[in-house]
Amino acid sequence: MFHRQLPLIIVKQLRPKQWTKNLLVFAAPLFSFETVSPIALYNSLAGFLSLCFVSGCVYIVNDYIDREVDRNHPVKRYRPMASGELHPQLAFAFGALIMMASLSLSYLLNPLFTLLLAFYFGINVAYSIRLKHVVIIDIMIIAAGFVLRAIAGGLVIHVPFTPWFLLCTMLLSLFLAIGKRRHELFLLENIKGAHRKVLEQYSYELLDQLSGIVTTATIISYSLFTFTSGRTIHLMWTIPLVIYGMFRYLYLIHIEKKGGAPDKVLFEDRHILITVILYVVSVVAILAYFE
Repeated sequence: MFHRQLPLIIVKQLRPKQWTKNLLVFAAPLFSFETVSPIALYNSLAGFLSLCFVSGCVYIVNDYIDREVDRNHPVKRYRPMASGELHPQLAFAFGALIMMASLSLSYLLNPLFTLLLAFYFGINVAYSIRLKHVVIIDIMIIAAGFVLRAIAGGLVIHVPFTPWFLLCTMLLSLFLAIGKRRHELFLLENIKGAHRKVLEQYSYELLDQLSGIVTTATIISYSLFTFTSGRTIHLMWTIPLVIYGMFRYLYLIHIEKKGGAPDKVLFEDRHILITVILYVVSVVAILAYFE
């Protein structure tokens, strides 16, 4: 019975629910869809899969390091290594295989993409070992991961991004990371030091102030991006969708006490999901009609 369940346990260890973060790879073909070829779309899909598998390797390392602490967490104790379902050595062996396969595939797409994946893996391992315990740096590393995903999307189809778009990605990622920390602070308020040491250095007041700064900066940066990206100025009509999406997320964090898993919120909150769909449709329609 164990052997039959092993493939499912390994897939669970790779955290496929977290793979929605890697959809950022498709931002490049989204904003360049009128010039994107079928081969470019194939490359984007291959890049997406490569990132998913490399991020899965990061989760293997992270869960191995945190397996003892995760056993005291109300949710994370059910992870394969923390629960004892998956032996750490088996997880590492599988992780090494998919890591080599991912880097080989990425080299065929773009050697720079291979370097990016190696760097992405390196900083995330450093995060798991040490940097997640350093206040402020921890959330900046999380944001850096999203920026690297955006850059990866451009590398695999050989399309450059404007600095404004990368800045927007970084700020939005900081916004989500701050929300995640606030939710963790709420969830583990009485035993925060026992699970994530860095939570002892955060407070609701600090996180709320950081969130306010980043929210304002994101909206301003995105507005400037729509005007200075070199595309049609009519992208400005998507600004209200960005504002509503961020305000809705703040509502979920402060009122409904959610936000610990942004990927989960995306599919569970109908308002956020509809907003994202409307945003994608709007960008495609605007670029198709006005360019």
